[in-house]
Amino acid sequence: MGLGLALALPALAQQSPQPPQAAAEAAPSATRNGREIYEDFRRGLAEPECEAGGVSKRWRQHFATAPRRLAADDDLLPLFGYVVDALRQAHLPTEFALIPFVESGYRPGARSPSGPAGLWQMIAITARNHHVPMRGGYDGRLSPIDSTTAAVRYLKTLHGMFAGDWRLTVMAYNAGEYRVLASLKRSGQVARDADPEQLLGLSDITQAYVRKLHALSCLMEQADDREEWLQSLDRPVPRLQAVTMPPQIKRIEQWAARTGQDADQLKRLNPVFADGIASRPARLLAVAEGSGDTVAVTSPPAPASTASAADAPAVAQASRKHTVRRGENASTIARRYDVRVADLMQRNGLAGNAVLKPGQLLVIDRLDGQADHVQGATVSP
Repeated sequence: MGLGLALALPALAQQSPQPPQAAAEAAPSATRNGREIYEDFRRGLAEPECEAGGVSKRWRQHFATAPRRLAADDDLLPLFGYVVDALRQAHLPTEFALIPFVESGYRPGARSPSGPAGLWQMIAITARNHHVPMRGGYDGRLSPIDSTTAAVRYLKTLHGMFAGDWRLTVMAYNAGEYRVLASLKRSGQVARDADPEQLLGLSDITQAYVRKLHALSCLMEQADDREEWLQSLDRPVPRLQAVTMPPQIKRIEQWAARTGQDADQLKRLNPVFADGIASRPARLLAVAEGSGDTVAVTSPPAPASTASAADAPAVAQASRKHTVRRGENASTIARRYDVRVADLMQRNGLAGNAVLKPGQLLVIDRLDGQADHVQGATVSP
């Protein structure tokens, strides 16, 4: 049983701390198509062009299996999507989403004998400097939530410091900003028009860092020539979110049993809680219960009532909604929400061949007791 089995459960959305409620930080839906993750990654590349001879053959060969692993690994693709989302929200190049491939192989529990740990392979002092929680029984480097938040914040700072040059940014991420600033000065260059290949005084490892990421981005960017690979991405993929655990949840297995998610997979994604959930607040990277478009709170059961179920007022269940974006059509939207195109169009009072317009608001689900016909609404893009 995988994370995707949790999709039929009620949604959770992040609330102010009110134990014992669990809340998922806001997300538009619990799943999306794997190709949407890939396309979002491509849209965010700072350097999408891959000129002949401009990509390191060594690193192309080294990472040749990365696209196949991205498509096949049930942990990696949702996690990659989580990192891409964080970078896009921060308006940063998605080349940075490839850093965990280089650093940890996208394994949240990776540890190096020399000290670095986690998805982003931070050393302890760097983690503390960037506000990753580090306390007794809790190493935030092993939390993909805490470590990704810190890494994106740091990359945002470096990206501004180095005039928006993604290459200088990753060099600074690898070697430290002061080394790169000193190298720019020694080389007589300035960040806004620097040639990273000509910087003096940087190690071969730092110089190779840019080549590694560019080779990886080109492997991803060119993978769309392989129809079989794209087809392997064309499936519903869980949308991971930070879910705040209620205080009565002490172990991942308890949350898995409550939500129907795979406990082993949750442990792989959240190695920080391998020995239990003792530190509070505790946030688990997981699938929000349900669509994420509605709010449902896990509360203690209400006292038994003498009234019959028939006497109880009906509880309204909100439908998911979707605002059409440029380039979308009924087929892509239906696939994203795992509904039939015919049902989607009928539900919104649209002819089967109707052309959707950007800004148009669609109802995704039919509410219980409601006719399967809702007039489509249009909002400003």
